Amino acid sequence: MAEAQATVALNIGSQRISMGVFEPSKNGGLILKRYDSTSILADPAAEMARLPQIRVAVTELADRLKIGKSTKVRYAISGQSVFTRFIKLPPIEDDNVEQLVTFEAQQHVPFPIDEVIWDWQLLESDTGEKEVALVAIKGDALNEMNDIVLGAGLGTAEVDASPMALYNALKYNYPDLTETTLLIDIGAKTCNLIYLEGNRMFTRSVAVGGASISTAIAKEYGVSFSEAESQKCSNGMVALNTVHTSQLDEPTAALATVIRNALGKLPAEIARTTNYFRSQHGGKAPKQVLLAGGGANLPHVAEFFHEKLRLPVEFFNPLKMVSVGKDIDIDQVSTQAHVLGELVGLALREVGKAPLEIDLVPDVVSRERDIERRKPFLLAAAVILLVGLGAWAWTNTSDNNDAAVKVQVLEADIDGLDKFHGPLQKLAKKEAGLNRRSNQLIDAQQARVLWVDIIDDLGLHFVNDNVWLFDFDPVVGNDINAQSIVTSDFHNSSGDKSGMAPIKISMPTKPGRPKRGRPAPAPTKVMINAIRVQGYWRKGSDGHESVYKLLERLRQGSEFFNVPANEKAVVTLPDQIEGDNFASPFVLILPLKNPIPAPIK
Repeated sequence: MAEAQATVALNIGSQRISMGVFEPSKNGGLILKRYDSTSILADPAAEMARLPQIRVAVTELADRLKIGKSTKVRYAISGQSVFTRFIKLPPIEDDNVEQLVTFEAQQHVPFPIDEVIWDWQLLESDTGEKEVALVAIKGDALNEMNDIVLGAGLGTAEVDASPMALYNALKYNYPDLTETTLLIDIGAKTCNLIYLEGNRMFTRSVAVGGASISTAIAKEYGVSFSEAESQKCSNGMVALNTVHTSQLDEPTAALATVIRNALGKLPAEIARTTNYFRSQHGGKAPKQVLLAGGGANLPHVAEFFHEKLRLPVEFFNPLKMVSVGKDIDIDQVSTQAHVLGELVGLALREVGKAPLEIDLVPDVVSRERDIERRKPFLLAAAVILLVGLGAWAWTNTSDNNDAAVKVQVLEADIDGLDKFHGPLQKLAKKEAGLNRRSNQLIDAQQARVLWVDIIDDLGLHFVNDNVWLFDFDPVVGNDINAQSIVTSDFHNSSGDKSGMAPIKISMPTKPGRPKRGRPAPAPTKVMINAIRVQGYWRKGSDGHESVYKLLERLRQGSEFFNVPANEKAVVTLPDQIEGDNFASPFVLILPLKNPIPAPIK
């Protein structure tokens, strides 16, 4: 049975599920009383079996730690499941911040706002600017995860995102950091990059993790994902250089080289994120690196990042300022300390030491909280009702003449209130008009910001020294199954070898004048469902394969484009450059995840 003052923290990662029981210490800190963890297989091909595996894992952990039924837990979900944005606000009064954040959320969240569950917090700033951390998740995904927690016999106290919990643990355990610090949390499916600079923070999730390494091993050796995962955990390490690999036996050296190549994408993503943090958020380049997460268990991974980033690297210790109870296996915790960051960050919420308190509230929890808030009012209403019935019974036994006088007074009051009826109706009509105007302004703002975000997203993922873009057009009525622009010789239908194949895009015609006596037909709502991008690729180490690699990066990480698995279905690309030309053109038709209404003149 969990202690009365204890808080139970649960971290639901893509592969590792861990749970800890914490108690507040006498000095206001934390004591880790009990801890355990388990793992599930993060095979991308077995995604449908993931949720049942998590339910079994959570149930087993609760039984092993003797957590009582219906105990409310704080749990964190992986960074890949959430959408995070850091938004700078104009200088406005604090009373208007919430209204402005709600407006900004509608602009930045790439889903209808009524389909997501989101929360925000105003961040501290050393420069005086207002900045907000916005975290959102699809409501269906969060409710599914919460059903698993409830199905394990537990309740929900709060729901946090893994990067935010890690930030709280970092801020608490390293209070004297003076230089910009980068925390690299290597998970199973994603790597969370968390920047800490004074009171400023920034985070981004990159789609590179332990599963990427296992997938690379499985592909290289032609084995199953589970066997590749086993080989990685038992024999895997990161190759450092030729001197290092020459000292290993041939099978181990080959495996270490595969792992190094799989991790090779991560330093480039870190460099790109650091540049974004510096240019868009006014941050500084990190001066030191802390490693966390299960992926940091690979031997020589610290040396690898030290070599690539040229920065001092050490392992993150979230228990630096946390006491450990007598029932804890010290050896186990010492070797696994760098994977306990989320649990510590969640437990800090109980003792009020978490600077960032994001709470993603599932629907069932929201209803429970609403009932709890209403209980005092319901009790008060019941008391008032009983008192009123008693007064009515007493009044009913009094003199009828007194009752008649009271009725006359009430009628006079009602007559006096009638004069407010007309003005109130006018105010209601005026309010409706203002609401219509505000909705128009919101739609205009959305149209203004959305295209900038789409272009920024394309620029973030579609960058290569051998490829450049020169045209960007919206496409209406794109049907990827009927796309016919792909040609083997990249010539148009007229035989012209200029490089650009014709693309047929059907646009709506302007409605004609209605016949007399009939209402004008409503304009047809036309949706832009794809973007046409034109560019060139030049001779280089990868040749035209650079375009396909950029498409793969866009497919995995873009917030706006829905690139199919078969990239060739959306690209017109010659296999080689004709003659002595320096470069060759290509055309992309990139479907949008969410179609955009096209303006009709």
